[in-house]
Amino acid sequence: MGSDTDTLARAARVLTGEVPGLDIAWCHAPPMGFDPDGEAAGRVLDELQRRRIGLCFLALGAPRQERLAARGRTRVPGVGFASIGAGLDFIAGKQRRAPRWMRRPALEWLWRALGDLRRLGPRYARCAAILPGLAVAALRLRFSGGGGHG
Repeated sequence: MGSDTDTLARAARVLTGEVPGLDIAWCHAPPMGFDPDGEAAGRVLDELQRRRIGLCFLALGAPRQERLAARGRTRVPGVGFASIGAGLDFIAGKQRRAPRWMRRPALEWLWRALGDLRRLGPRYARCAAILPGLAVAALRLRFSGGGGHG
């Protein structure tokens, strides 16, 4: 789910060619401005359940794909969600990945931001702004005994 119909079709061809027996049950390109909290998103989640889809790749960009996945987790608990951002664009050959030397230290986000600074710069800046607070909250949870196995 995400991107556009051409990208979805190309990615589906590549994936089914590389993964024998893969069954792509549905491809959906939502319209520009898709709201993961809106009625259309609810209909998409209902359709995933109706089609008995087990795994849905979400290529909507952050944070929309994460919001839809969180909503889907409670509304359609039998569906797994994987937020893959530009993953379908990479698979379809519509976008070029960062060089391996940037991917190795997990800096692909920086390469992508520099390549499309006007669009991705503000998005990444907003994410960076909330990261320290999330890190502190995670550390508090871990050291308070509520964070799992530590």
